[in-house]
Amino acid sequence: MNRYVFFKSVRTYLPDNFKILLKAVRDYGFRALYQGIERLCPICMKSARRFRPTGRPMRTDAKCVHCTALERHRMLWVFIQRSTNLLNGSPKKLLHIAPEPCLESRLRNMFGMSYVTADLSSNKVNLKFDIIQLPHPDNSFDVVLCSHVFEHIPNDRAAMREIKRVLKPDGWAILLVPITVDHTIEDASITDPTERLRLFGQEDHVRRYGPDYIDRLRDAGFHVRVIRSHDFATNSEIVQFGLTRASGEIYYCT
Repeated sequence: MNRYVFFKSVRTYLPDNFKILLKAVRDYGFRALYQGIERLCPICMKSARRFRPTGRPMRTDAKCVHCTALERHRMLWVFIQRSTNLLNGSPKKLLHIAPEPCLESRLRNMFGMSYVTADLSSNKVNLKFDIIQLPHPDNSFDVVLCSHVFEHIPNDRAAMREIKRVLKPDGWAILLVPITVDHTIEDASITDPTERLRLFGQEDHVRRYGPDYIDRLRDAGFHVRVIRSHDFATNSEIVQFGLTRASGEIYYCT
């Protein structure tokens, strides 16, 4: 058992109030340790000397010590602010699948009841359902956000078609996945967590995506633009916001 799995299993048996206290102490320590102004999180708009390390394998300069936003979250938020109509003040209905806490809190404050969160396993969302069978009629949403979900789903193509179905004709979706190989690899017969970790990078992943991910989106009926940080941010902002290679690309689907 590696160190990450060991500590995760230990935390499972800790009392909830002790977990809350432990997290508060840890977060305070990180904020003190990384105090500075060299980095700015565009989501919470708080500064730090650096973003803190995280991930497997470990990524440096990655997680905001204030709101826990990762590289891809910060990139997504800057893109939304600068290159979409989401925040232009017009009414919109938004579906956020597997919502990230750092983004959820901001979006819920902005959109209220028009902001719908969904997940299959979490209890901290509005709705629980399987993404391959969305409980909404056609043309229900102006915007759909779904980040790092498809790599967990055996039938990712069905999920993509469902998202297109519930999206309004003039709506858009941002559908992000980690691109980690030259060509997508998958094998539905592999169910052992250890083997999935070895082949797909995480115990609950069912594939690794390559750049041909865009073909799956197009097969589902989307028009797709692939956008990188240099398309909407300056070089100095890319450094300040911590938009590293780990930010990935944005797949903007209409």
